[in-house]
Amino acid sequence: MATDQTTVRFGIIGCAEIAIKLCKAISRAPNATLVAIGSRSMEKAVKFAGDNGLPEKVRVYGSYEEVLEDGEVDAVYMPLPTALHVKWAVMAAEKRKHVLLEKPVAMNVSEFDHILEACEANGVQFMDGTMWMHNPRTQKMKEVLSDAHRFGQLQLIHSCVAYNKGPEFLTHDIRVKPELDGLGALGDIGWYCIWAILWAFDYDLPTSVLALPGTVKNDGGVILSCGASLHWPDGKLATFHCSFLSFISFDVTALGTKGILRLHDFIVPFDENYGYGSFWEASQVDFGKSGDDKRWYPGANEHRVESVELQEVLMVGEFSRLVGAVKRGGKPEKSWGTLSRKTQLVMDAVKDSIERGYKTVEVITG
Repeated sequence: MATDQTTVRFGIIGCAEIAIKLCKAISRAPNATLVAIGSRSMEKAVKFAGDNGLPEKVRVYGSYEEVLEDGEVDAVYMPLPTALHVKWAVMAAEKRKHVLLEKPVAMNVSEFDHILEACEANGVQFMDGTMWMHNPRTQKMKEVLSDAHRFGQLQLIHSCVAYNKGPEFLTHDIRVKPELDGLGALGDIGWYCIWAILWAFDYDLPTSVLALPGTVKNDGGVILSCGASLHWPDGKLATFHCSFLSFISFDVTALGTKGILRLHDFIVPFDENYGYGSFWEASQVDFGKSGDDKRWYPGANEHRVESVELQEVLMVGEFSRLVGAVKRGGKPEKSWGTLSRKTQLVMDAVKDSIERGYKTVEVITG
């Protein structure tokens, strides 16, 4: 267990549904504790605290500013609408609060650069809330993709993330409101698709992006469903589809010259309560091992990866470890901001391609 001196004290700004999961994760992480929450009104903040059984010691505020002014808050978690990120993340950094920011990180890369600049100028740690990156399964999958003997050279990635919460969601949720989350499905779940693609290709950015025809928008111009292809000069290719209009899908498929890897629940493991997540892989090197050389497909191997904790707890723990290192005189780790920025760059290019009538758009790295 972490000592009191290394425990990171969290404040939460915004009482969105995802904040419930982070409250639990902070309580379970050995190096973190929740000390404050804030909402736009005291009534909403008090209700959130009561509904979720937060300890009485957690201070409840009726404004975001009060959380940032709290001298005992080391770091803030922000599950705010995307359009509010740049204002409040910059303000948090200027108050010397470390920033754990929900994805997508900003409406565009220019806004995100303001956030990164504020974090660097004030010496605070940044990380976004892409939880699946902290799951031990993710590292095990990377080992499979890196196995040249079994997998060969990675050629193609396809990701499909979708869910359909029904008419109420499509009418009233903040993710379909142009003034709050104008990126819609592209920002909320396309972010996962793009990050997964970049992760598989070792964060080598594509040179161009082409949005696929068929984007669906609501009356406010918010994307409800879209897809795109990503292209690299050496012939590598990736495609993705994200939608608020289809049945639930959290799929990733990676195809190599010798093998294939499939994952059906990469955002949140379906078996997370059982302490493990699974993925499947198959390789040409397995042909003939069963004694039946007539099979045209070798059959898939299921890999179950044990985990001592849920991925959101591991994320909080890693973020708190980095914050603790800064508190002890170290420098913030910049890699998480770099990965978020690359994902934002590709997302911006997809949006640009849609707005240009499905024209090819170059990914500008500057």
